[in-house]
Amino acid sequence: MRKLTHIACMLILGGMAWGQTYKVIWNFAGAPDDGANPVNGLILDTAGNLYGTTEQGGKAGTIFELMPNGDGTWSEKILYNFCANYNGDICPDGNGPSAGLVFDSKGNLYGTTINGGVVCTWDTAGCGTVFELSPPSVQGGAWSETVLYDFCTTVENYECIDGSFPTSQLVLDGSGNLYGTTQYGGTGKGLANGSTLGTAFELSPGSSGWTETVLYNFCSVGDQNYCPDGASPSAGLTFDQYGNLYGTTFYGGASRGLGGGIVYELSPTSNGWTETVVHTFPYFGNGSSPAGAISLDSAGNLYSSLYNGGSAGDGGVFQLRMNPKKEHSIAFSSNDAGQPAAGVLIDEKNHVVYGTTTGNHDNYRGTVFMVDANGEITVLHNFCQQTNCTDGGNPFSTLVIDSQGNLYGTAKEGGAYGLYDPPYSYGNGVIFEITP
Repeated sequence: MRKLTHIACMLILGGMAWGQTYKVIWNFAGAPDDGANPVNGLILDTAGNLYGTTEQGGKAGTIFELMPNGDGTWSEKILYNFCANYNGDICPDGNGPSAGLVFDSKGNLYGTTINGGVVCTWDTAGCGTVFELSPPSVQGGAWSETVLYDFCTTVENYECIDGSFPTSQLVLDGSGNLYGTTQYGGTGKGLANGSTLGTAFELSPGSSGWTETVLYNFCSVGDQNYCPDGASPSAGLTFDQYGNLYGTTFYGGASRGLGGGIVYELSPTSNGWTETVVHTFPYFGNGSSPAGAISLDSAGNLYSSLYNGGSAGDGGVFQLRMNPKKEHSIAFSSNDAGQPAAGVLIDEKNHVVYGTTTGNHDNYRGTVFMVDANGEITVLHNFCQQTNCTDGGNPFSTLVIDSQGNLYGTAKEGGAYGLYDPPYSYGNGVIFEITP
């Protein structure tokens, strides 16, 4: 354990005895019949079933459901196999889902793919899609996929004005509108090489289909090699109780130079949405490069992770206190954990914060960690402890918790299937459970 200053200080102090059991509940077998390499988090339905996506496997990635059998084992069902209608050039239905899913009230699933859709200026494989997956009308039937939007539909001067390459999980509002981010595209000034640096967008349903509105173009402020308003959002958006959206960008925030990323707020106004930079991270400083989404506690404080920086360069976890005044406190990971690439899960019932890292001290294959209300970090699992990494490796996902306090997540590599040939391949990935 290592003490992490100030993190979770707004959580009510309380104790919790922790003795955990780590278990792989699914090993991805890979193409052609199963998915491979999940790089995103899971969602739960009311029956305790898990849903997620794999970036590889199948033909060009999959959507899956994992169902508990009641005896400790789980069964998987592939709900959709991307590139089902490959036309010899691209996958019109999407290619490579690298973000998690979100449910609406009718049981439809929504998500993004990083490629596929229409041919775009950046990539002949397509610049990504937003899709809807609808449950079957009769029990046992097939789920049906509909592409709601193809990115890079609007092009000016060889740039995708409407955004390109969405890598983030979507969020729904009460009216059924979808919100998300793209890593590239937009009308911002971009870098000296001409690359524009991302958007925040809204998709709204209507009688003639879905309409995209760009809420904000990142790097709209600054000039080429610096973006004070942020650049390259790799994480999605999070609503607060007032209808404001919060997010992070991996770069930007500095008045000169690339910058170490920002936390931003998007607020609706009568004239559109307004961006406010809540906090900036220096490129060389105590922590930088937030890659995960924002989580909010009941007091309105913001939490996420930092991929780089810190005393050992391993990143850490941060909290931004929003009330009564805006402050920030950063807790850096120890040598036992590093490079978190996902957001954190706040468990206010047990007064702790959970997360994953892609590196650790032993083998750089990642950890699951917990930070308690006293600022102590505990590594719950070091990945790749078993021969050939059969326990998984490199978790890029945020965790999810069920009503019994069990944690679930994905690891991109490792598992029982797939080639183990370091440093090139480490298996097809796993889904894991940690039981308190």
